[in-house]
Amino acid sequence: MIKSELIQMIAQQNPHLYHRDVERIINTVFDEIITALANGNRVELRGFGAFSIKERDARVGRNPRTGASVAVDAKRVPFFKTGKELRERLNQEPDQG
Repeated sequence: MIKSELIQMIAQQNPHLYHRDVERIINTVFDEIITALANGNRVELRGFGAFSIKERDARVGRNPRTGASVAVDAKRVPFFKTGKELRERLNQEPDQG
């Protein structure tokens, strides 16, 4: 599912809301998650999961095409850990769904 499909689905389930308002809500939620992570904060959505940042050290990598050594800078990368409810629903037997 892509963001536009998510917006469309929520708009269809909530006909009392304008499509542009649903789009604004979704964009605001995503923007706030991005801002929190950029500021080094953790974002937890109970039952769904938690977003956090992991630090990757600088290292020497290899160009897979040429085999040459390449310096890779240290960086921060987003990390997502699923919540208990999401894990349980993903691992349900099909007839329990």
